[in-house]
Amino acid sequence: MATAQEAPYAPEHSPRLNWAAHAPEVYKAMVRLDAASRRGLDPKLLELVKIRASQLNHCAFCLDMHTKDALAAGESVERVIQLGAWEESRHFYTEKELAAIELTEAITVLTDGFVPDEVYDRAAARFEEAELTQLIAAITVINAWNRFGVSTRMVPGHYKAGQHK
Repeated sequence: MATAQEAPYAPEHSPRLNWAAHAPEVYKAMVRLDAASRRGLDPKLLELVKIRASQLNHCAFCLDMHTKDALAAGESVERVIQLGAWEESRHFYTEKELAAIELTEAITVLTDGFVPDEVYDRAAARFEEAELTQLIAAITVINAWNRFGVSTRMVPGHYKAGQHK
């Protein structure tokens, strides 16, 4: 039991600003882009990709949102938990999911300045061109959302599954 001097949790931080209110046309365009990028993609695969990019980008708000949406879409807690260590937990995922997760990492972390051919080729072998194009779009969009979330310090913990769909 917490004493009067000991709070059970650290205090919640405040957002730096409400970017959607200050740039509503940009926000609306992002929402439309997000909706367009989802088309034709399996919802559970999409959420795995969004969670992995958000882990890499340290976006707590997006992690909160997409883990809740993944669970609501029927994803297992175990697979969501293992996603941070997917290379050691490959047996939790299909080859198609692994290709998508690996492509997500390559697009998200561009420290070498490009997506390696072998990573792209693995994804291209498991996705039809139209689906692969949508996947690349979805990865690009979640990276943009992450950058808004991290730079403005959006506060995690208040999202309800499906709230922004």
